[in-house]
Amino acid sequence: MGHTFDVKIWAVRQRAGVRQKSAELRWRTGNVPPHSETFRTKTLADNRRAELLVALQRGEAFDEATGLPLSELRRLRDVSWYQHARNYIEMKWDRSSAGTRRTLAEAMATVTPVLVQDTKGMADPQAVRTALYGWAFNKRRWEEETPADVAAVLRWFERKSLPTSALADRMVVRRALDGLTRKLNSETAAASSIRRKRAIFHNALVFAVDADLLTDNPLQRVSWTLPEPVEEEVDPASVPSPDLAAQLLDAVGAQGPRGRRLVAFFGCMLYAAARPSEVIPLGRQGCRSLPRRGWGLIALQETRARSGSAWTDSGEAHDRRGLKKRSRKAVRLVPVPPELVALLRWHIDAYGYAPDGRLFRTIRGGLVQESGYGEVWARARAKVLPPELLHTSLAKRPYDLRHTAVSVWLASGVDPQTVAKRAGHSVAVLFRVYAKFINDSDEAANARISARLRQRG
Repeated sequence: MGHTFDVKIWAVRQRAGVRQKSAELRWRTGNVPPHSETFRTKTLADNRRAELLVALQRGEAFDEATGLPLSELRRLRDVSWYQHARNYIEMKWDRSSAGTRRTLAEAMATVTPVLVQDTKGMADPQAVRTALYGWAFNKRRWEEETPADVAAVLRWFERKSLPTSALADRMVVRRALDGLTRKLNSETAAASSIRRKRAIFHNALVFAVDADLLTDNPLQRVSWTLPEPVEEEVDPASVPSPDLAAQLLDAVGAQGPRGRRLVAFFGCMLYAAARPSEVIPLGRQGCRSLPRRGWGLIALQETRARSGSAWTDSGEAHDRRGLKKRSRKAVRLVPVPPELVALLRWHIDAYGYAPDGRLFRTIRGGLVQESGYGEVWARARAKVLPPELLHTSLAKRPYDLRHTAVSVWLASGVDPQTVAKRAGHSVAVLFRVYAKFINDSDEAANARISARLRQRG
């Protein structure tokens, strides 16, 4: 059964033959048997009939199964925004990565404190964030015993949360959008963060429409300007030259056993443009070809991004996923120069493979952690860079080695399609992120064009 505009409402009739006379209201919706309600007095029945007639005159559809106007049915089914947000998290949870789960919880924890009747009795911002982000919107913890202080905060939100139907009011929606622009300390959030949370809020409202809690998505009717996104372009000042990057790798290896285990790890970023999360799970099967001489080939297929054990299905700190924005079975084949082949062969000879086939692991055999390799990188940077450059963005993060790889490929004249394929980008993203490096190649391109034109003379 569905909705219908085919509605017939009969006059109220008195029912005889009962001890206390009553009035019956009957109406039909669509092709189903008539609906009826009985009242103690005819006046009450007439009032109810008038309500149904007003809905019909407004052009409102009726639900065939219940016989109720849709607006009335929504009010009966209405839930608080707090409960709807939890329902939304539950709906998204199983199909989301650990990182996405954190992002969803962050967005819901940001907007929910705004969608309340009043703030009287609300806990301090840090306690609210702990309760909402860490418990209310983390499905993995729903089966755990909630700490008493957290439970008290959540009970407050259960009482004070606005009904989801309140978001049909554009001013309420505007209030929510303004709330998305603020961080916990009331400072303005980064534009990228605001845009991400707004997209999630939009999706949660779509879910409310699907659940028949709202007639349409009210965001479409609110004039609200998103902050301009921060430019995604890589700053050339942060990208080390190939020579400087090689010096940094030497400084990593000079840090004893811990550092030597990470030279080839960083080398995969420098020579294959691999992301750190792609290098962590690289193993035996990923080393497709490592010849004694010449170029080799590695295959990247998995990422192990650290999301925290509270957000993964396995309870491990690192989430196992496919390549970024690719299907789980997608494989990225990257030809690697002799420099990286030599580093990988040395690493395999020195340390072999972990029982699960991984190349890179800590001295104790665990997964390489960002905090661990970040500390080694910081020491190498302090050793190689002159004091006046230590506080700049130059080679600030190991990730900058990936930018070095891509910039070298572009400067070498490799066509953008090949560069994008090896780096795991779309061509559009490559042009946007590495625009300055592509523009810097104009002089070399002009020289090649001039040389070709001179050949005609």
